[in-house]
Amino acid sequence: MNQLLHSDDTLVASPLFTTTLSMPGCEADAWVVVDSTVRGLAMGGTRLTETVDELELAALARAMTHKLALVDLPIGGAKAGIRPRSAITDRDRLMRTFGKVGRPLLHGGVYLGCDQGTTPADRDAFFAAADYDLTEVPGATRLDVPWEQFYGTMSDITGFGVATAALSTLEAQRVTAPQRVVVQGFGAVGRAAARHLERAGHRVVAVADVLGTLTDPAGLSTEGLIAATSADGTVDRSLLPARVRCLGPDRAWLTVDADVLVLAASADAIDPGSVPDVRARVVVEGGNLSCGPVARRLLREAGHTVLPDVVVNVGGAALTGAVLTGVAPSGLSAPRLADWLRTWIANKIRRNCALVTELTGHGSPDPVAELLAHRAVHR
Repeated sequence: MNQLLHSDDTLVASPLFTTTLSMPGCEADAWVVVDSTVRGLAMGGTRLTETVDELELAALARAMTHKLALVDLPIGGAKAGIRPRSAITDRDRLMRTFGKVGRPLLHGGVYLGCDQGTTPADRDAFFAAADYDLTEVPGATRLDVPWEQFYGTMSDITGFGVATAALSTLEAQRVTAPQRVVVQGFGAVGRAAARHLERAGHRVVAVADVLGTLTDPAGLSTEGLIAATSADGTVDRSLLPARVRCLGPDRAWLTVDADVLVLAASADAIDPGSVPDVRARVVVEGGNLSCGPVARRLLREAGHTVLPDVVVNVGGAALTGAVLTGVAPSGLSAPRLADWLRTWIANKIRRNCALVTELTGHGSPDPVAELLAHRAVHR
């Protein structure tokens, strides 16, 4: 494939290879893009949206390569995408077909998990259709429970990592007072990040979903919001206290007075034109490609601390990669392994956030590129 352009005209990498899946009997297009391999292994999530295409997957697969390199895992980056051509009438059939067609890739070393639009139940369906079991991969960490069960106990891990990034940065900045937090996107990542930040003593003053922004300067109840939220991340307004203000479906979350902004939804949530509206001092890219390189540079020039997606949005990838490659120790009970992984992931994120902040302070125009220059990045 030729080199591709992102929406801001910056180059997106040429992937190692792209495979188009036929999906017989399904009104859908599907692809698997592998950006890099290490010892024949690659991994990434499976995205299900109406707009996903090879260009988007190439950018996401390259981001996965960088995420995994930054946490020192010996595995390459990949991404899969399913784009329905019409309304999905039989989701189980769609996933089983994806698993059957993708079986050679899964068994050949390309792990495909969940991503935007897919759930652990979807992953379990296509694993079953492919007769694939992660715990049987040579060299993988041995678990004392099925992978699906273990992963279920760690379902908050990406949001946990996002919150860890924010908390470690505030600590490095010697901030001790409770901070006002805005969370853009209230799916699994946004909910978990909000919950962990609230438990650490900070105040969630606004949350945005597809319907708009919910705000309360005195602080929203994270648990109350979660109880009122559907699986797709939409909050039922009728279940909220009267003091919660409901703003429009535009970027009202940008105008809320806050100290920390967590981006946990779509790509390019902040574009160059919206940078002047950002009020939060710390911007945490909890979603994939939350800021393009131009917006990220402008934010830094305006005095904001920006924590990039490949450093922050890494919990789920690091968890899976550590088990796939055997970096996580075998022989531990599931609770002890979970504790080990949370500590290991938190330490990786804290280290990388500290390095990004240090390099930014020294005037680096692209701290992630500098970090990657000193890590093993395979193609």
